[in-house]
Amino acid sequence: MKTIDELLAEPVAGRRVFVRADLNVPLENGTATVKIADDGRIRAVLPTVKALAEAGARVVVASHLGRPKGAPDPAFSLAPAAARLGELLGADVAFATDTVGESATATVAGLTDGQVAVVENLRFNAGETSKDDAERGAFADQLAALADVYVGDGFGAVHRKHASVFDLPARLPHYAGYLIATEVGVLKKLTDDVQRPYVVALGGAKVSDKLAVIDQLLGKADRILIGGGMAYTFLKAKGYEVGGSLLQEDQLGAVTEYLERAEKTGVEIVLPVDAVVAPAFPDLKSKAPADATAVAADAMPTGQMGLDIGPESGTLYASKIADAATVFWNGPMGVFEHPDFAEGTKAVAQALLDSKAFTVVGGGDSAAAVRILGFDENAFGHISTGGGASLEYLEGKTLPGLAALED
Repeated sequence: MKTIDELLAEPVAGRRVFVRADLNVPLENGTATVKIADDGRIRAVLPTVKALAEAGARVVVASHLGRPKGAPDPAFSLAPAAARLGELLGADVAFATDTVGESATATVAGLTDGQVAVVENLRFNAGETSKDDAERGAFADQLAALADVYVGDGFGAVHRKHASVFDLPARLPHYAGYLIATEVGVLKKLTDDVQRPYVVALGGAKVSDKLAVIDQLLGKADRILIGGGMAYTFLKAKGYEVGGSLLQEDQLGAVTEYLERAEKTGVEIVLPVDAVVAPAFPDLKSKAPADATAVAADAMPTGQMGLDIGPESGTLYASKIADAATVFWNGPMGVFEHPDFAEGTKAVAQALLDSKAFTVVGGGDSAAAVRILGFDENAFGHISTGGGASLEYLEGKTLPGLAALED
């Protein structure tokens, strides 16, 4: 895989460089007229965009945002992301109101050396996400007409077989940007050259989203800490009452098998010993008190739902992280967006900071939690920009966007 450093060793002034970034940032209230809730993904691509602009390239940045259905939708416009990119660069960033149409063509043609443009949401075009190779390829041909060189730097999208991620690199000289190079280097430390003890903390809502990675980790990790909504399927598999908590009954068989495998292979699966419960899901907008109480994991009332690991579990999980040499964390321990159910996630984040281990926060909601809860993100070893991509890499899957960058 060639990297951007190899590209920058060549003259790039005047060349149109297409940067496939991941500007899929949360917009408050889901509209394009309010502020960006978390600009971490925009800041993550800055080193690549800055280096290219400073070398005189004419930089064309493209990304998706949200899940529009193959047609323009103002609620998913990249205009706020383009504006924020300009603020962070300290320079004007041109914005094309389409992706491959008249505005994009004119905007790119109007760039001078060192200037940056952002084109509109790639997913406003059906060809971007099409499962039909010909339709995807036709859109990739249109994108290729905007550039001379391709730089892949949208790690959060490399697990998608999309036109701008998979098909476009085949049509242009292609390189990995700084972010992708860093992400891949970090993931190799979690798979090829792991320092032990290796502790993995997994949270999030659905156990079905994590089964494949648990399957792989049962042969690699020393301890797996389970939290979030997925924990209640594990607790149910052990025969506990879980009240109204999130439960995937169709996954109980798989979870039981994994618990048995872990015992046989010597991998320690750590489950919550208590939980913070409430009679209903909290109001995340008002943050009104939610009548939350902590109960033992084996004594959950039938009329309550678990919404966070409890304080004893937080202390337990911190102790399981304390002596680790490597820690990977993916998924919050509870509904961290509400103050009554944020303490479990805070406890795990703080344990990573207190540890001397190489710590990796696996993107998605975990990365958002770190920033929203006020932690210094620079104090962690690495915060990934791609939760889904990180998990699929750890599952051993071939990621289309990375494969496309290989020669």
